[in-house]
Amino acid sequence: MFARLTVLLALLCATPALAQQNVRVPVEQGGRTVQLAAQLFRPAKATAALPAVALFHGCGGPGQNTARMAGLLASWGYAALVVDSFSARGLKDVCGRNWPTEAAAEARAGDIDATLAWLAKQPGIDPQRLGYMGYSYGGGVAMLRALSGKPEDRTPSAARAVVLVYPDCALADALGPRLAVRQPTFFAMGALDDWTPVSQCRAVLERVVRGRELVETKVYENAHHSFDALGLPVRYLDGVGNRSKPGGCCGAHYGAHEPAWKQFVVDVKAFLEKALKP
Repeated sequence: MFARLTVLLALLCATPALAQQNVRVPVEQGGRTVQLAAQLFRPAKATAALPAVALFHGCGGPGQNTARMAGLLASWGYAALVVDSFSARGLKDVCGRNWPTEAAAEARAGDIDATLAWLAKQPGIDPQRLGYMGYSYGGGVAMLRALSGKPEDRTPSAARAVVLVYPDCALADALGPRLAVRQPTFFAMGALDDWTPVSQCRAVLERVVRGRELVETKVYENAHHSFDALGLPVRYLDGVGNRSKPGGCCGAHYGAHEPAWKQFVVDVKAFLEKALKP
């Protein structure tokens, strides 16, 4: 534990001062406007229009992992927006036995569209250099926008980079048998993940018939689901829904693997530098 704290303190001390702002992102849903709570992180002394990355949380809502990643992004020179898809809708945690349906995931995917449109209009943001990251269930939701079930569709993506962090790849089943990748996309997965297993994501990639060259993948050895949940020992959650099991129930391992997280940080930084360069 002392070693982990030392690493975190070193990161904080090395991070430039950040500007942080609470904002609201409007999303049209069912004939009404839902105002999603969000936190916008920026480098404190930005002098030019910034590339921006939106972060979409998993089934437990925003957490320390998304806030930590946003801080790192800002320290690298990006604006980072952590979006809370749940609180405005009266949700706290949807990890229980009734795992979110594909219909619920598709409805939430509208948050990505609205967020990118909102970011593109913000002062100090470069609308031509936008990206987004999705975690777990949020990663599966993000996949619904990163991939297209219509390979013949040449409509450009609103984002230039997508990072899918241990994504729920089973959600892509709704997209159909032939897929297209719309922009550079990075899959980050844990080799020991039994909640959103690597095998499901590999099956998705086998269906990609256009844009496969835009995909990068990394499987982190000895890592379970939520390998970036620093300080949380791996444990088994026996009551959570699990789309990878028969009937969607139940149980999965969850917890940190610090070596995987450290390499993940290096990999994401390199991917974004390449995909969002001016």
